[in-house]
Order: sequence, then C-alpha cells, then structure tokens
Amino acid sequence: MQKKKFGIGMLAAFAALALTACGANQDKTAPGDNEEPVEMNHDVEETADHGSHAEMDHSSSGEVPDNLQPAENPAYEVGSHAVLQTDHMPGMQGAEATITGAYDTVAYVVTYTPTTGGEPVEHHKWVVHEEIEKATEDQVIAPGTDVILLADHMEGMEGATATIESAEETTVYMVTYTSTTSGEEVENHKWVTESELAAE
Repeated sequence: MQKKKFGIGMLAAFAALALTACGANQDKTAPGDNEEPVEMNHDVEETADHGSHAEMDHSSSGEVPDNLQPAENPAYEVGSHAVLQTDHMPGMQGAEATITGAYDTVAYVVTYTPTTGGEPVEHHKWVVHEEIEKATEDQVIAPGTDVILLADHMEGMEGATATIESAEETTVYMVTYTSTTSGEEVENHKWVTESELAAE
C-alpha cells in the first residue's frame, strides 16, 4: 500500500512538472510573433540597415536648392555660434555649432520608405519645402499628403515616396559642429530649426 501511494505521488509530481514546462514553452513566441511594430527613433543610433542616422550623410557640400531663400533676420547669423539642443544623431546634443546657412522655409517631419528597400523611416526631421518634388511656392503641404523627396540626407531618401507628418514655418539652419561622441567634424549638416538651437 505504501509503495502504491509513493508511486501515485511520484506520478502526480511528474505530471505537475510536465505541465509547468508546457506552460513555460507556451509563453515563448517565435521572433516577431505578437510584437508591436518598431517605431524608428531618430534620436538614437540604430543598428538596422535602414532607418538609421548612422547612414546619414552627416556632412554635406553646403549646396541648397536654388529656390531656397536666405533668412532676412535670422536669430542666429551666418558665422555665429550656438549650442545644439537636439539629438537627431549621436553627438549632436550639447555640441557647439557654427551657423553656415539660415533659410526661411517650411520644415516637414516625414515618414518614407527608402528606395534601397528596408523598413520605413518614421518621423524623420527635417525636410524643407524646397526638397519636395512639385511643391507649390507659398503653399504648405498638409499632413497626410504623399510626396516625392528630392533631399539626399540619407541613403535611399532621394526619390522616395514620403508622407508628411507635420509642417512648421520656421527658419532652418545649416550647421558645422564637432560630434561630442566621436570627435568628428560634421560640416554643413542639414537641418536644425531655430527651436533646436540655444545661445552660448
């Protein structure tokens, strides 16, 4: 009788252990199952092939669209210095910048799918009005509108279809600064807005 009770007890313990193991396995899902879509955060350096400011052409030649008008009375004059108050890319926040261009325009936040393939790049800051194909002068493009990008700030950007997320009439600045993380000089970076700069 004692052996029988012992056997039943062992069987019950084994069954409980097996059920616990099954429950643990059920909690595990295959990669990608029941996961929320990942929103690309441009304030953080990413390791993905697309959607990363690691791919961004940090420096530029300084060329701007012919129809982009220099600002008449910018808060920060060309040649003056300011402190970057944004972290579009690693090493921007707190860096001292030299203003190399100031332009009055409309700055857009856009989401686009790179022409080189990969995941959409969400909430990219900034593309200016003059960097959008067939943008009508003096007419702000409404959020939700699909457009074609002429900008080449990042690989796969030029010619990409984008959706306008928001629009802001402002002065945009081109800046040269030294990255606080890499020590690399970034020349003629496009763009930062007036609200993303602070006086020294």
